[in-house]
Amino acid sequence: MKKINNLAVFCGASRGNKNIYADVASEFAELLVQSQITLVYGGAEVGLMGVIADRVLALGGSVIGVIPEALKAREIAHKGLTELHVVNSMHERKSLIAKLADGFVMLPGGVGSLDEFFEIFTWMNLGIHNKPCGILNVDNYFESLINFLKIMITNDFMKKQYLDSIVIEKNPQLLLEQFKQYQHSIFSRWEDVKVSA
Repeated sequence: MKKINNLAVFCGASRGNKNIYADVASEFAELLVQSQITLVYGGAEVGLMGVIADRVLALGGSVIGVIPEALKAREIAHKGLTELHVVNSMHERKSLIAKLADGFVMLPGGVGSLDEFFEIFTWMNLGIHNKPCGILNVDNYFESLINFLKIMITNDFMKKQYLDSIVIEKNPQLLLEQFKQYQHSIFSRWEDVKVSA
């Protein structure tokens, strides 16, 4: 069980259309600071990304951003972060976030958040890393997605233990507590697999 020092959060460059999304992002930020966990995220100051980064910084916490050069102006790179890494591509962004973080959580967002989370989740399934992956199911936002993953299992396109390995919670405090106690159950079955991201 590895201590969580840096936690990557994947979430929207939009705030969504419900106040609860920003409220929970702020609450999660407060829990990170209380636990002395550094936020690692996509480096933007807009949307839920900006909400969680701003709250961590306002409370005296540390935030590491990773943003591609091409998106720096478009996403409005955050200028007040503890560290901002500007990289050449989206793939570099995901690779660096994966190296920096001890765990990964998806909050409400769009296809970019899904892309980031499921690439990391796939890497875990392949034995590339053994870090916890979690979904914060705010206001049942991810309910249809979770049900679709169950359909994959029913149709033999995914093993049940892969879904079971994702920490899925509606309460941010419960999710973080599970991350702190996380024991990886899949990686041991891939001991002979030698793959690198």
